[in-house]
Amino acid sequence: MRTRTTTTASAFRMPASLPRPARSPKPRRAPWLLALAALLPACSTIESITPSFISRPSVPLGTPGHVTGFVGGAVADEPRAAIVAREILSAGGSAVDAAVAGAFAMTVTLPSRAGLGGGGACLIYNQRQREVLAVSFPAGARSGLPQGVDRPAAVPLMARGLFLLHTRGGRLRFEQLIRPAEDLARLGTEISRAFAGDLAVVAAPLLNDPQARRVFGAPGGGPLQAGERMTQLDLGATLAQLRTGGVGEMYQGGLSSRLADGSLAAGGGLTEAELRASRAEVMEPVRLAAGNDIAFFLPASVDGSAGTAQAFQAAFAGQAPPFGGGMTGASAGLVTLDPEGNAVTCAFSMNNLFGTGRVVAETGILLAAAPGLGSVPPAPLAVGLATARDLRGFRSAAAGS
Repeated sequence: MRTRTTTTASAFRMPASLPRPARSPKPRRAPWLLALAALLPACSTIESITPSFISRPSVPLGTPGHVTGFVGGAVADEPRAAIVAREILSAGGSAVDAAVAGAFAMTVTLPSRAGLGGGGACLIYNQRQREVLAVSFPAGARSGLPQGVDRPAAVPLMARGLFLLHTRGGRLRFEQLIRPAEDLARLGTEISRAFAGDLAVVAAPLLNDPQARRVFGAPGGGPLQAGERMTQLDLGATLAQLRTGGVGEMYQGGLSSRLADGSLAAGGGLTEAELRASRAEVMEPVRLAAGNDIAFFLPASVDGSAGTAQAFQAAFAGQAPPFGGGMTGASAGLVTLDPEGNAVTCAFSMNNLFGTGRVVAETGILLAAAPGLGSVPPAPLAVGLATARDLRGFRSAAAGS
């Protein structure tokens, strides 16, 4: 199975060399899949044809190579994060495990769009329970701002959201899923073309912040370029603290206190009370009939300016989408599928490219921009997932960025 970035629609299929189990005739594919792909720019589309057997070698669970043959698939807007997710699948992790590990990796490799200071939302299909759930953890709005705040930061929910996601189908230990991101931050990772493109757009204002310049600036001046190495020791230490002490460290522990103090110095103005009160949620998704299938989307209160469910309804009916312009803000997508037919599709955002552009000293956390303040809109979190009408089988999943 090859892993690639989501600049165009990408598909996963069972390799032709694997024998296919006998299957009952399937109804003709509804045209809604094409409509969904057209609605989500730079989307990732997956089709699942899962074998009825999974060969398990003697390699222990949790070690790459535990699963042989078809391991599933992973697609992301940043290649290293997709590779991390696929390695988790190879180690016997579920689609949920792969999504959690890939998302943590993306906070290191694509911090312009996904970070510990930001948030996101996911749809999960559980094949055994035959249910689809939404996990909502967008970078939160602020009820008020302390004095002296010039770059109001959103309340970060990424860590809490990924922990909640893990409780809905995770198979491996949560701390094991943080470790790849921690290693990428400590040991360094090559700048991908996706991240280099984001850096080039906002290099001048971003590098005005001395903490951001330490991370994203080249030794000779200007931003890092594609292929150059980026090391984030402070972020690696923060991820290690989350791995060993739990995500609660960021919301009511020692890290919470340092984050609040550091964000005030960085102009973001987060408070310990806001961090402690923040919550990720499990929600019922929007459910729409689509021919012989069912399409699921995030509630309108979660997907921000995307309005994906409404746009899908219009497109499926052959009408123009109900909004005029394209998406605003900046987001990143991640889609995973495991051999058992479970699937996860997620979108992450900092509410703005590089959020506030400020990095909290000694934590490596880039602060997301508070939505609804000034010209910052809510995060566009556009994801969709489809199953057979009776929820017996996964059909497709997409994430738009």
